[in-house]
Parts: sequence; C-alpha cells; structure tokens
Amino acid sequence: MANLLYVDNSNVWIEGMHVAAAQHGLAPDVWTAVQQKICDYSWKIDFGKLFQFAGGDRAGVRKAGLFGSRPPKNDSLWTAAEKNGFEVIVYDRNVAGHEKKIDTDIVATMMEDSYEILKVGEDEITLVSGDSDYVPAIEKLKKRGIPVHVVFWGHAARELKDAATKFVNLDQYLDHLAR
Repeated sequence: MANLLYVDNSNVWIEGMHVAAAQHGLAPDVWTAVQQKICDYSWKIDFGKLFQFAGGDRAGVRKAGLFGSRPPKNDSLWTAAEKNGFEVIVYDRNVAGHEKKIDTDIVATMMEDSYEILKVGEDEITLVSGDSDYVPAIEKLKKRGIPVHVVFWGHAARELKDAATKFVNLDQYLDHLAR
C-alpha cells in the first residue's frame, strides 16, 4: 500500500501557530487564538517530521506535494521542504496579497493523481489541511473506494473530520513537529 500525501502549507503552519499560542499560554484556548489572530511566531514546522508523521515511511510514499504561496527570495522554506521529500508547488499571491489557487490545485491534483498514479484498492490519500472545501473531493474519492485520511489540528472543520476515512489530530504532536 502506497500513500499520496498533499499538504496545504499555510493552513497547517498558520493554524499550528494558533495551537502553539494556546498550548504555550499566549491565548486561553485555540478558538480565541484563531478568532483574535493570536499566533506563537516562535513555532516553526519541521517538514521532515511532518512528511514522516503524515506520509509514513518514505518508501511507502508514492507522491508528496506541498502547496503554498511564493515566499520571499531569501526564504529557505521550500528548499527545506524539497530536501525532506516534498514536491513543492507555489503560486503568487493576488494583488491584494491573498493566497489563491492553493485549495483548488490540491483538489485538482488529488483527483488527477487518483486516476493517473493511484492504485484503487491498494493506495490511500493523506490530506494535511483543515478546510471544509475539501469535503466534496473526499466524498468522491471515497465513493471510488479510495481511503482519504485527514491529518490536521483538532479545530479542523467538523464536516472534514466526518468526511475523512480517518482523522488524526495533530494537537498532541505540536512539539514533536516543531523544528
């Protein structure tokens, strides 16, 4: 059995900073941290640890994609991710500075890969994101017999947790996933 791993970089990183803020006493709870945009900016995710935790044994990962916005030229984020096994897919932000195309490309890539490289009945998909936007794609993949595991922070959308074949809460692994 092989795993196809898809990660929404900003989603897992920003929401991880909210979880860190709650766990490290900067906010009373994660919902307050999210609503008031309280982040623990000292928390940084380790892509090697995320790859291993969400994807499993490197030999068992058929594909790992990390999707996000183009970082500043002096940022080594994507290079570190590539060194840790991820194919990096980046998009420019729009004129207002907002991230665009990430969720849509993750869904399109999961669906494309499910027909082109995934072996139905043998392989599984792991999604690292917490948005309910992924629910229709997950339902369609499951209808074809493809298990879709969601790995994300505990405050992921309820609909997403319910749609997933399995949901893994990252909250208890916050320090393990830090670099």
